[in-house]
Amino acid sequence: MNDTKEETAPTLDRQLCFAVYGAAHAFNRAYKPLLEPLGLTYPQYLVMMVLWEEDTQSVKAIGDRLGLDSGTLSPLLKRLEQAGYVVRKRCSDDERQVLVSLTETGTGLRRRACDVMQSIGKATGCTRQEIENLRNRLQDLRHQLTPEE
Repeated sequence: MNDTKEETAPTLDRQLCFAVYGAAHAFNRAYKPLLEPLGLTYPQYLVMMVLWEEDTQSVKAIGDRLGLDSGTLSPLLKRLEQAGYVVRKRCSDDERQVLVSLTETGTGLRRRACDVMQSIGKATGCTRQEIENLRNRLQDLRHQLTPEE
């Protein structure tokens, strides 16, 4: 069968980018009711996960890990600080750097957040192996599309 222009013409539903975009929005909608009881938005949850992995990091390090600039990250951190989950302070060695640390409340929130990942795993309908394979493939795709800096 020969491809015609109509069969190969770019349509929205044939675009990989649109499938990824739609899946990202679906994930955000799935996370919202799970994170509301924790008082977190999805981006705030990501920041907390970074800090749960390694407490006390610079704003720059958090931004680098999440791919967020300081203009996006600063308001998130401010709201997390207002909620009592983190504290921000200037680095004594370099006043230009701001360090972010978990509070006792923020550390304790991690236990409550453990159910979130399990709930999302169930919502996908995938096995653990399928989730790992999909995650690895998406990470490879991100790296492939990210120019070397």
